[in-house]
Amino acid sequence: MQIHCTRPGCARPINHFPDLDDPNILKSVPQKFCTHCGMALILAGRYLPSKLLGQGGFGAAYLGRDRYTPKLRQCVIKQFQPSGNLNPTQLKIAQDLFEREAEVLEQLGREHPQIPDLFAFFELTAPNVQTRQETKFFYLVQEYIDGQTLEEELAQTGKFSESDILIVLKQVLSILDFVHENGSIHRDIKPSNIMRHRNQRLYLLDFGAVKFVTKAVGNLQSSTGIYSTGYAPPEQMAGGQVLPCSDLYALAVTCIVLITNKLPQDLFDSYNNTWKWQGFAQVSSGLAEVLDRMLQYAPADRYQSAAEVLTALAPKSIAPAPVVAPPPPVARRRTSISRFSTIEIMSSALFTGFEAGILAIVLVSLLGTTMISTVFWLALVGILVVAQLWRFIEKIDLLILAVISVLIVGFVRQLNWAGAFVQAGNPFLNLLIVAGLTGLLALAIALLFRLIYKFVSQFL
Repeated sequence: MQIHCTRPGCARPINHFPDLDDPNILKSVPQKFCTHCGMALILAGRYLPSKLLGQGGFGAAYLGRDRYTPKLRQCVIKQFQPSGNLNPTQLKIAQDLFEREAEVLEQLGREHPQIPDLFAFFELTAPNVQTRQETKFFYLVQEYIDGQTLEEELAQTGKFSESDILIVLKQVLSILDFVHENGSIHRDIKPSNIMRHRNQRLYLLDFGAVKFVTKAVGNLQSSTGIYSTGYAPPEQMAGGQVLPCSDLYALAVTCIVLITNKLPQDLFDSYNNTWKWQGFAQVSSGLAEVLDRMLQYAPADRYQSAAEVLTALAPKSIAPAPVVAPPPPVARRRTSISRFSTIEIMSSALFTGFEAGILAIVLVSLLGTTMISTVFWLALVGILVVAQLWRFIEKIDLLILAVISVLIVGFVRQLNWAGAFVQAGNPFLNLLIVAGLTGLLALAIALLFRLIYKFVSQFL
C-alpha cells in the first residue's frame, strides 16, 4: 500500500508498505512513519493519505482512505499549510478560515446533499526535523466526490451549451439559496469549486473562504481579502461588505467563462467596467438578461437572492431531463431496427434467397409467368426482408420457417409444378435444389455488396 507523507517540503513523500496489503495488519497496526522525514503517516489513527490532489496558498488536499470502515471509504484530507511569510495577523486569518470551513461542512454538509460531509477535524503535533521543535498541523477530512470539476470538464469538452449552463445555474443556485438562508456566504464561486459527480449531480466545494453573516444588514462583516481574481465582485476585491449577491456575481462570471471558454480578463472591459461576453456565445435573450443583471457592478442593481434568479429563469428555461437508469436487457428486441453482424447478414441473405425460390415456384405454378405473379412475389419477398430488419423473425426462426415452408410446399402434390426440372423425380429434392440455388445466389450477391462497401468505406 502507498501512503503519502503530509509534512510540507518532504523530499520523498511517497512511502510503500507491502505489509499493509494484508487487511488484518492494516486494521491493527498502530502507526507508520515516513521513511525519509519520520512524519506520522496514519492521521488520527485511521486516515491514510495516498495521493496529493492539489496544493494552494493555505493548504494541501490528499486523496485518502479510512481504514476503520469496511470498504476503506475514500475521503479528502485537507491540511492547513499556509505558504509564504505570513505575519501573525494573516496567519490567524488563514487559520480561522480553515477552522471555519470545518464548521460550515459540519453544519451545512449534513443537511444538504450537494455539500460534502465533514468526517473529522483534528490537529497533529510532530517534531520539526530542522529546528527540533514541535510543529502543529491541522487536518480536515471530508466526503470524497467522485467526478470532475467544471474547470476540468471545460478543458476536456470545450464550451458549454445553453442547456448545460441552465443546469449549472439551477443546481448551484439551489445550493446557494440553502447556504445563504443558513447565514453563510461562500465568497469563492468559480469552475474549480463546482464538482460534477459521475451521477451528474453538482456539488459546491471549498468553503475555506466562507463568511458567516447575521440576518441584519447593518451587521454584515467586511471582506477579509481572500478571493479569486476575475470571479470576485468589486465590493469583495475592495475589501467591502460581502452579500448574497456577491456569490451571484461570481456564479454569473463562472457561467460566462463556461459558455465562452475564455478567461474572465478576456471578457471584462476594464475601461467601462462592463462585461463583453455575448459576442463569444450564442444564448437566448432571456438567459443573457439574467446573467447581465447578475453581473451588474453595483450590488443594489443585481438580484438580491438565489431564489430571485431561479424565479427569473423559470419561464425561460427548459428543465433538464432527469437521469434515468437504462432499461434492463431483454432476450429479444423486436421494436426497432438495430445493427446486424456479418453472420446475421449472411444468414438473412441465404434465408431470403431460399424463401424467394420457393415462393417463385408456388406462384408460377398457381398464376403462371405473369405480371400478377411477379408483383405478388416482390411483395412477399419485401415482407420477409422488413420482418428481418425489425427482427420479427431472426436467428432460429429462419431455420424453422425454411423447414416449414419446404414441408408444406412439398406435400401439396396437386400443384402444377412449373418446369420439367421440378416435375421429374422427387419433389422434395427438386424443391430443395431450386430453393438452395436461389439462396446461394442471394448469399453471393450479399457478399459481393459487403466487400464493395468495405472497400469504398476505406476511402471515405
